[in-house]
Amino acid sequence: MFVDIRPDTLNLDETKIGDAITQKTKAIVPVHYAGVSCEMDEIMAIAARNSLAVVEDAAQGVMSSYRGKMLGSIGDFGAYSFHETKNIISGEGGSLLVNREESLNDAEIIREKGTDRSQFLRGERDKYSWQDHGSSYLPGELIAAFLWGQMRRADEITSMRMEAWERYDELLGPLKASLDCQTPTIPAHVQHNAHMYYVILPRGVDRDSVLKYMREQKVGAIFHYVPLHSAPAGRRFGRQSGELENTDDLASRIVRLPLWCGISESQQCYVVDSLKAAINAD
Repeated sequence: MFVDIRPDTLNLDETKIGDAITQKTKAIVPVHYAGVSCEMDEIMAIAARNSLAVVEDAAQGVMSSYRGKMLGSIGDFGAYSFHETKNIISGEGGSLLVNREESLNDAEIIREKGTDRSQFLRGERDKYSWQDHGSSYLPGELIAAFLWGQMRRADEITSMRMEAWERYDELLGPLKASLDCQTPTIPAHVQHNAHMYYVILPRGVDRDSVLKYMREQKVGAIFHYVPLHSAPAGRRFGRQSGELENTDDLASRIVRLPLWCGISESQQCYVVDSLKAAINAD
């Protein structure tokens, strides 16, 4: 069941969750878009009132926090991604944070190919055997070492990305004021990780034309995601609660700017100049 997003943070609109809950609802899955937290206090309260689990999609939220709590550690479960497009990477892979003790054994069995091998390795079993469904989810040692090296420098990586994010925010200030562009909103009680910087184009500006112009200037700007409810699998497997007006509107106008560790000030200035020229040319 898909629920509309907030127009400020582009996150799940917590005020619309209640209307989407049915007798079949098992969990709430808040996605922390761009590494900016959803309103977790209200989401956790709704889940408690309705006896639902909360599974945080913190794929983009490594090193982000909400009221001092790291994203992924607030709900019953939290999922991180270490895909190559994320802040901390191993090419592919991710991790599941299990925040309720009664689910730890089940999670270990699923990870260990359906066996209780983890308990055996801890000396809690004299042998291990097949227990339930599972698969091979463990990374190889080289990939794990590559990831661990970045985890040890996660504060440094986040700091470098924040510097670039804040520079975009400063450079785009005049554009935001003059052309009615929307840039990321960060609530005061949220600490984000500078996963991405995006611009919501003014209504009436053709996003495809802007992206085409920027590509011609060798700028790797992208539009990001097709909303899940309108994707082929979303139409086949999902349903939506009410009209997803904010989702459809903002998804049609968003432009994600290139951001990586080490991007230079001159490169960011070039990106912003290209964006301004693209909007004015449309």
